[in-house]
Amino acid sequence: MKRLSDSGTAFFNDIRFWIFVFFVLRMAGIMQPPLEVAHNWRQTTVTMVARNFYETDAGIWLPRVDMAGEKSGITGMEFPLFNYLIYLFSLVFGYDHWYGRLINLIVSSLGSWSFYRLSRRFFGNQTAFAATILLLSSLWFTYSRKIMPDTFSVSLVMMGLDTALRWYYDGRGRQWLVTGFLLIALGLLSKLPAGLVMALVPVILFDHAQSTKRRSGLAILVLLAILPAAWWYGLHVPRLNEKGDFVHFFMGKPLAEGAAELAKRVPETAAMFYETAMKFSGFVFFAAGLFVVFRRGSLAVKAWLTLSSLLFLLFMFRAGENFSRHSYYMIPFIPVMALTAAIFLTKLPGRHTVFILLAVAMIEGLLNQQHDFRISDNNKAILRLGQVMDQLGPKHELVAVNSGEYPTPLYFAHRKGWLLSNEQLADTMLMKELRGKGLKKVIVLKKAFGKPTTLQADIRWDDADFRVYAY
Repeated sequence: MKRLSDSGTAFFNDIRFWIFVFFVLRMAGIMQPPLEVAHNWRQTTVTMVARNFYETDAGIWLPRVDMAGEKSGITGMEFPLFNYLIYLFSLVFGYDHWYGRLINLIVSSLGSWSFYRLSRRFFGNQTAFAATILLLSSLWFTYSRKIMPDTFSVSLVMMGLDTALRWYYDGRGRQWLVTGFLLIALGLLSKLPAGLVMALVPVILFDHAQSTKRRSGLAILVLLAILPAAWWYGLHVPRLNEKGDFVHFFMGKPLAEGAAELAKRVPETAAMFYETAMKFSGFVFFAAGLFVVFRRGSLAVKAWLTLSSLLFLLFMFRAGENFSRHSYYMIPFIPVMALTAAIFLTKLPGRHTVFILLAVAMIEGLLNQQHDFRISDNNKAILRLGQVMDQLGPKHELVAVNSGEYPTPLYFAHRKGWLLSNEQLADTMLMKELRGKGLKKVIVLKKAFGKPTTLQADIRWDDADFRVYAY
C-alpha cells in the first residue's frame, strides 16, 4: 500500500503526550465498582469469572459464572484472558474488581499507540495524529476503562499487527514476527470481532514490493493466529456449555436471521454510527472521508475500507438486534471510522481549520461521555448487599434475586444462584422447584435493578433498598 503524502509536520508535537493525557483523564474514578449505568451487567459477568478463578478454580479452561443456580457455573464464553489477568493481579494484591479497569486502560492506551503507528506507516503523520485523537475521544474513551474485553481485544490485535509489520517492512528479527503472532492470537481469542483489524492484511499481501518469502511469512502468521480462536469458539465453547449444562454468553445467530432483525430496527442501527460511535461531528467527518476515499483514494485504500466494511456488516448480521441495543458492538469499527474521518480532515486547507474541527469532535465526544464516570446513589446501595447477606448466612447458600437478566446484584451479594423476575418469584411451582435445588434466600430489590414485591416467606432483612426472605 502506498504511503500518502506527508505535507508538513504534525500539527501537534507528539501523539504520545495526548495518549498520556487521555490516560490520566480516564484514571478519574478508576477504583469505582462496575455500577455505572452503561453495561454494568456486562462488566460483572467479567468480574465474577475472575473472582471464581480466585476463589473456586484457577483453571483458565473452565470459566465459571454465578447465575447458574445449583450448577457448577461452567459455561462457554470468550477466552477469559482478561478475566485471568484480574485473577493474577488478585494473587498479588488480594481480589478487587477495579484491577480490570486499570488493565484495560493500560492495554487500550498501548493499542492507541499501535493504531497511530499503523496509521502513520500508510497514511503519514498528520492523518495518523488526527485519527488517533478521534479514536481516543470516541466511544473508545469510556470503554477503554470498563471491565470489558472489547477495546482490550482490539488493542491486542493492533499491537500484534504493528509488531509483525516491523519484521515485514523494517527488517526486524523474527522475534518480532513471533511476538506479533502471540498478540494477534490472544486478541482474537479474547473477542473474535477484534479480527476486523486484520482486514488490512490482504491489502498488504497484494503489494508486491515485498519478497514472496516475507509475504508468505505474514500470511502464515495470520493463519496460525486464527487457529487458537477457531479451536476455542468452534470446539471448546460447545464443550463448556455441555459440561456446565448452562448457556449464557451470546455467540451470534444465523446471518439471515440477524439481518432480518436489523431490518426491523433501522433507526436504532443507524444511530450506532451517526450518534454512538463518534458522535455527530465525528460521523460527519467519517462520511466526508468516505467520499474522499472513493473519489480520490488509491485502489489499496478503497480495498481496505471496503473489506473492513463488509466484514463488519457480517458481524452486524451475526449480532442481529443485539447490535442495535449494545453500543460496545461498535468498538471494532471505530478505528476504521476514525482513520477515514482523519483522511478527510487532513485534506482540508489550513492547519488551523483542521485543528478547530478536530477540537470540536474531541470536545463533543468527551462531553457526551462524562456521565459514565458517575454512579447513582441507588446503584451504590447494592454495595451493601454482600455485607447484609454475610450476616444472614454463609456464602455457599444459594440465593435468588429479582434483577431479571441483570447479574450485577448477584455479583455484589457475593453469592451464587438464580436471576428471576417478580413474576417468576410469584410462580409457586417454580419456587418449590428451586427450593428443592437448594434455594435458601430470596433478595427483593426495591430501587436499583428491581421493583418491590411481597412474598409469603419469613423476612430476614428489610430496609429502603432491599428485603431478604428465608426459604
